[in-house]
Amino acid sequence: MDPLNAEDPVTIGPFRLLGRLGVGGMGRVYLARSAGGRAVAVKVVHPELAAQDEFRRRFAREVSALERVGGTGTAPVLGADTGAELPWVAVGYVPGPSLRTVVGDEHGPLPPESVRTLAAGLARALTHIHAAGLVHRDLKPSNVLLTVDGPQIIDFGIARALDTVTDGGLTSTGAVVGSPGFMSPEQVRGEKLTPASDIFCLGSVLVYAATGHSPFGGSDSGVHATMFRIAHDEPELTGLAPELTGLIRACLAKDPEARPSATELVDTLQVTDPWLPADVLARLGRHAARLLEAESAGGAEAGDPTPATPLPPTGGPGPGPRRRRKGLFAAATALVVAAAAGLAYVYGPLAGLGSGGGGQNGKARGGTGTASAPARPSGIVPAAFLGAWEGVLKGTANAPYETSRIEVTQGAAGSRSVVYTHVTGERLCIGRAVLLSATENELVLGDSEITASVPAQRCTPVARQTLRLRSTDVVEWSSGVAKTTFQRVPSGAAVVPAALVGTWLQNPDQVTQPDADRYTYELTVTQGPVGAPLVRFDQSFPRTDKEGNPTSEDVRCVATAVVGGAGNLLVIGPETRDLETWDPECAENGSSTLRIIRYQGKELLHLYSMASDGEPGEFVRS
Repeated sequence: MDPLNAEDPVTIGPFRLLGRLGVGGMGRVYLARSAGGRAVAVKVVHPELAAQDEFRRRFAREVSALERVGGTGTAPVLGADTGAELPWVAVGYVPGPSLRTVVGDEHGPLPPESVRTLAAGLARALTHIHAAGLVHRDLKPSNVLLTVDGPQIIDFGIARALDTVTDGGLTSTGAVVGSPGFMSPEQVRGEKLTPASDIFCLGSVLVYAATGHSPFGGSDSGVHATMFRIAHDEPELTGLAPELTGLIRACLAKDPEARPSATELVDTLQVTDPWLPADVLARLGRHAARLLEAESAGGAEAGDPTPATPLPPTGGPGPGPRRRRKGLFAAATALVVAAAAGLAYVYGPLAGLGSGGGGQNGKARGGTGTASAPARPSGIVPAAFLGAWEGVLKGTANAPYETSRIEVTQGAAGSRSVVYTHVTGERLCIGRAVLLSATENELVLGDSEITASVPAQRCTPVARQTLRLRSTDVVEWSSGVAKTTFQRVPSGAAVVPAALVGTWLQNPDQVTQPDADRYTYELTVTQGPVGAPLVRFDQSFPRTDKEGNPTSEDVRCVATAVVGGAGNLLVIGPETRDLETWDPECAENGSSTLRIIRYQGKELLHLYSMASDGEPGEFVRS
């Protein structure tokens, strides 16, 4: 902390300033004290930004959103004045070192159990940030502070406010909004950011915590080279413990849709307590003690009139900063076990993941009651496996004759939490498989039950299946002697590529019969999930007599098809007839694939049979 200078105010709002903590892109940051003695960080906007109405409006919205986050895994908002000549916001001051300081300067990489608990704590904070409508945009080791109760995230929301008054994602100094080495691919490309961007950044932070290096290189590698690697290359995971590989590869998926959500991570990850190595806990005590000494010195220099709170005569908990200092100095000098216990008390009022000093695991801090049990995950599936995977069992990626899809959701051992879809040229089968076991790199599925069959009663349950993680977006699938690779694909309620959605008519160039206007073939694709009948066929043609000659009567054939895959191609099962419009002259087609091509500037939809080779049906948009 640097001392105040002549240009600095003595107070801002109800807070007395003690010293300067730093200067950033948004403004100056001061260490301050509330009237009740609480340490506060006050951020004051730069005058040139305060002069811009758009920035002021966005800053006010950001502060309002920060207040809704509620201080869970983040510093709580304690006061703000967005209408002041120089707008400001005050947040709770966390007297803990950054992850960058601990890993880069003091301790080195953290053990796997600490990294896993770090991931759970940061994911928990991100769930609250995202629920408030915020995307952090700059999650990096220096913006993660470590406390005994867990990690805390700082400096979120500012980047988004700055982005509204800059051009193309660049600040007034030409710097990209974000930190090279800890950005997402979509951030590098300047695309609209979603909460999934923070998950990618979280993955990079975890690599740093576990290995001491960024997965894509740092500023010393060159900004543009680093950003290129983020967008196109696989992460460098040398030195990463095997038990963390699956988690981190899932977070670092290039496709935002393929990454787990913050909520899924919270539900998946196990935590430990104490969560940091013993020597790091001792360092936290010494670090906090030095900061509080600096705070005392700053308060004396500033003439802080806040009286010291006297120590209570007994050993019971007492309010006020003097009581906290005593615990901190004790933690800094006692044995490691005593340090951990003392810090659990002294940090409680300042840095719990929840308001009121609650710890990450829901344990009571600093009280005499019995701590509650650690939070348990709701299932055994590692985050890296969550989502949907598809592969080709026969044929090629562009001309498949048999495909399979597995969609993995969280579940306990023995639950039927995995849905699979198997499509051949003649049938589509959907079933649920038993989750037998899971490790960071292998998922084993047992017996299954059929939930849907097209045509009816044509499917048999799939036997034991195994998925082995090969990279962020690739797993090796095996069942008996069959083996292939599956790619990560979109999942959820809207998996159909937007380019396919709509109504298509058979290309008139493909109709060569006389009375061409009597031959119509309409194909309609709607949005929805795999397993739903999203494709409708409506065909009409002249009825023929016994000799095969056309008559004056027309035949109409209407059918639907269930979507069985949405990866490289849209895979659909055999057609199911509409009984009200079906005619004996109608022919049922087997499974097919749909894709978009461009030819001579025109967008065409091609319908390929999975049952045989042949020319595709060709459609133009209606």
